Order: sequence, then structure tokens, then C-alpha cells
Amino acid sequence: MAIDATDWTFTRNAAGGGEIDYIGDDHLRFGGTTPGYITVIELHRWLQGLADDPEYTGDDEIDIINVNPSLRSTDNIITLTADVTITDAAIEHLYDGTIVQSSDGTRWDGIVNFGNSDVYIQLIQNGAVLTDDWWNLSAGGGLNASAAAGISHRFLIKTINAGTDIDGRRIVGTCRTFGNTYSEFKINGSASGNNVLALSDTSDLNNITGSGTVATWTTITNTEGYAAIDVNNDTTDEYFYSEWNRDSYTINQFYERMKYLTRDGSAETLYGLNGELFRGITHELGISSPSGTFVEPEAVSWTGGTGQLLAIDSTTAGTKMWIQVLTGVAPTSGTITGSGSATVTGATERTISAPFCGSSTGSALIGAYGFGVEYADLSTNDRLKALDDVTYTPPNNVTWSAAGLVASEDYIIVGPCDGTTVDSDGNPEIEYDQDTHSTLLNGASVTSIVVDSAIPSDTPATGTIRVECDNGKYKLCAYTSWTGSTYTITAEDFSTDTSDGTGTPKNVWISYVDKLAGSTTESFTSTFNATRNLVVKVRDGGGSPIKEYITSSQLTSTGGGVTAIRTVDA
Repeated sequence: MAIDATDWTFTRNAAGGGEIDYIGDDHLRFGGTTPGYITVIELHRWLQGLADDPEYTGDDEIDIINVNPSLRSTDNIITLTADVTITDAAIEHLYDGTIVQSSDGTRWDGIVNFGNSDVYIQLIQNGAVLTDDWWNLSAGGGLNASAAAGISHRFLIKTINAGTDIDGRRIVGTCRTFGNTYSEFKINGSASGNNVLALSDTSDLNNITGSGTVATWTTITNTEGYAAIDVNNDTTDEYFYSEWNRDSYTINQFYERMKYLTRDGSAETLYGLNGELFRGITHELGISSPSGTFVEPEAVSWTGGTGQLLAIDSTTAGTKMWIQVLTGVAPTSGTITGSGSATVTGATERTISAPFCGSSTGSALIGAYGFGVEYADLSTNDRLKALDDVTYTPPNNVTWSAAGLVASEDYIIVGPCDGTTVDSDGNPEIEYDQDTHSTLLNGASVTSIVVDSAIPSDTPATGTIRVECDNGKYKLCAYTSWTGSTYTITAEDFSTDTSDGTGTPKNVWISYVDKLAGSTTESFTSTFNATRNLVVKVRDGGGSPIKEYITSSQLTSTGGGVTAIRTVDA
């Protein structure tokens, strides 16, 4: 828009120069009604128009006897002469170029964002999110937009303060409006004139839950720092800088929570940083000669920069660390210091994701570099990229459940069956010889059972097995882990119920659910390998007896389950 001279003043100083100020209406967002905005070349033309007057009038105290107030290098680069200054309020009403204040070397450079008309952007500068985002309109979009040119914002930002670059004139622009897609764009050192951001957003169809609801999902938690997770269940761990627990929420709700934690205006803390500032790993550093003990997370520094340590492969003997650079540039040599110190041997820049967790398909997470989720919370459709920059796919973890139970009354047992064998009543029968053992179990505190075959790969990570004893009993044993053909069990007394498999192997079978119901639904989770036939029994012979419920079921690639039918036995 053309300049409204009543919005601007030039106040003379003793040296013959003066101060440029804006006195018009404030921004609409802050209560103004008709604020004025002009380009840097329009400011120069106005100043020159005043400077050729024989005598000043009103509040514009400049005329022919003053020093020349401004110099034009181009229409986008204007320098104020030695005795002329400009206020920060005036800068907020300028756009389309650079203003240089030669009296002290302060410089403001132009920012132009090419994006959708309602995008809302924030700036990270010198390791902090700028708190006064006056360039945004309250309803989205920004000042001095040009719809025809695809421009959402045009404004000036200070990049040199009193002759000293502000963090090398580096700026990171972000847009993180909750409910919309997130993005970021870096200016690695602003130039005189206009500097481009390319930030745009649109509705995120996988982020439709209200922020007030997502705010209550506080049982989604993280173990921060270097984490070992066997994502693909091949007995070899992969490593990440987090191990998130999504609790009972879906993977897409988990994704929404990650966005909430890092949204515009966030008051959350991640790795010691405000959520709005947190971006994830920016660099992997090789290190040597460590001393002291690093802490995950903590502030670290080096000559020429600062950052936040997100993970290190050993806090006392590390060879690699992963950081988010906050100021300066990542070190490639020299010493990095936190609670400990080490020599940097090299740096690898890593790709930032927006949001920091990666993307959601609605039913799966495509994880960002180094972002880890605990194994039990993953499905076969998820993808996690470990710190070695390799993407890993989890096996198909599926859940089988039985509903319709009465807690503290119904006893439920789920065992294997071969799909054809039935008992004398024609009901499906448990496959008692699913496996065998050929050892003598007779100790008072047995802690492991070795079976004769490899334990099936779809066996739940923890659970229960039944072991045939010499007296005909099938003893219930809880196992805490298994590997190969060995179950590690909670110490069990076999001194009375001995199981001698040395002459004839004794039966061992997995009881996938084997308990007095603790709720109306009981379940187990395992890694799908092939369809498994199951037999389900529910009994209650107590105060409100029911007839035995017995049925066959299957564990398939999508899980499975039954709803118990409780027929009164009266």
C-alpha cells in the first residue's frame, strides 16, 4: 500500500540526523483498525521527499539542512545513514527488503513465505522460538500477503545486532498448527534483500481429535536417551534415541499426541527443551577420548555452537552421540562438552521430520530417523528408522481376546489344538503333546524348562505353560521369557509333583490364557507366523454356576477371539 505519512515520524537529533518511528494503528491482531505497511523502497522515497524540503513542518523534523537520511543500493536494500536510526515498532510495518542501520551495524532482512494463505508460521532464531510473532494474523496467514504471487507473509526480522550476526543470520521457520500438517524450512544465513521460506500446511486427516482431548493422554510416555529395541524380533537389537510407550492408545492417537507435544504454543518439555523448539536429531557425531559422564539429555557446547544431547551410545565410553543443534553449526572436530567431554571426529547431518515422530497412515507409523517405540506397541505395518539409518519392519504382532467374562468368577483356559481331534463329547481337544521334555524335574525351585523342540515363533513373550507330571497333573508354570527351546519360569516347586521325562518324554503345552478372569475381557498377544488352532474353555461352578463353554477358535493374521456364552447351570 502507499505510504500514509501520518503513520510515520522523523524526530531530529542534535547531530542533524534523527529517529524514524511508526505512530499509526497497531496490527489488527493486537487491536489496531487501520495499520499501515510499506516497502523499504517506499520508506526511502518518503525520507528523500522530506529531505529536499526547505523547512520541515509538523512531526517530520527533516529538511534540506539535515544529513541525507537514507541510501538506496537497490529497491530492496536501503541503508540509513550514520546519524539516522529506526525503532523496532517501525520495522514491524516494513517489508520487501533489507534495512541497514549504519550507526551501529544493525540489520533487518526481508522474509517472504511462499505458502497457503492461512498458514501460521513461527521462527526459531539463536536457539529459541521468537515469542512475539507479530507477523501472523489472528485467523492465520500473515502481513503483506500476495495471493496472486502465492505469498502468505512478508516482513523484516533482525539478523545483525549492533554489528554482530545473530547466530550467523540462521533462521528456521516452522508451521505447527495442531490439526494441520507440520513443516519446517531453514535459512542458513540470510542475505540482504528478501529471503525465502516455503512453509505451507493443510488439514491433517490423521489429526482430527481436539487438542483438549489429546492433552489428557498423559499415560503416553517416553524413556529418553539411547534405547535398544529389537524391532524386527530377530534377537539382534536396533538402537534409537527414544522408547515411547503408547499405552492403550491406537498408533494414530499416539501420532496425534506427538503433534500435540510440539504444537505452536506448547508448554511441554522434551529432552529438556520446550516442545515448540524440539525438532529431533539434527546431527550424528563421531567422538573419541571421552572423559567424565554425559547425561541424556543435557546441554552441550563446542567452539562455535551449542546443542542438546539426545542420545549417546555410552555415557562414559561413547563413540557416537546424537544431538539437536541449537546455535552455530555442528562441530566436525575439537571438543564437545556437557557433563562430560569428548573429541569430535566427524559429523553427519540427519534429515529432520515434521512432526518429529514421522508420519501416520492412520493405522501405522512411518517413523522419523532414530525415533523408537517399544516393541509391544508396534504392528507389522509400522516402520522404524534406527540410528544406523536403516529402516526396520516389526513382525505381525496380533491379539486374540475372549470377551463376555465375569471377573473373579470365570476361569478361562486357551490351549493349542490340532483342528481335528475331539474329546469323548465331540468337543475340540487340547493338543497335550504340543511339545515334550526329556529331563527330570524334581527340585524345589525349578527356574527353567528345556523342551525337545524349538519353541514356536508365535509364542507370546511371557505367559504360561502346562507341564505333565508323573501323577497325571498338568502343572501350571508362568514363564518370563523364552529362547530357542528353553522357557525361563518363575521358580516352581517340582519336589512333590515330579515330572520325569528321562524314560518317556512328558508333555508340555502352551496355555495362551490360563487364569481366573480379572476383567470382562482376557487376551494374549503374539507374533503371527501361521494360522494357529485354539480351544477355549470357560467354567464357573461357584455361586452363580454356568455350563461349560467350550469352542474352537483361531489366531490369524488379524488376531482373533470369541465371546463367551454364559448359560446358567441351574
